[in-house]
Amino acid sequence: MNFVATFHTHLSAMLTCGSLQKAGVTAKLAPVPRVLSSSCGTCVFYGGAEPHLETMDRDVEAVYRREETGDYTCLFRGEE
Repeated sequence: MNFVATFHTHLSAMLTCGSLQKAGVTAKLAPVPRVLSSSCGTCVFYGGAEPHLETMDRDVEAVYRREETGDYTCLFRGEE
């Protein structure tokens, strides 16, 4: 999985995971990696060639791309 989305609420994470899966994207709920911050502690790991920002719930906190080095690059920050 090469993208990680963090959220302000658990519900938002669950809704986004479902939206990604309905769009044919492999996605799973997981605890947020320690190096990233998150309000609710739940993230969605997902794959694809693009970040699929259009499928994110409105309470998305941030979307990151996981680099081959294991580092994360922030691609999008939602409203607080």
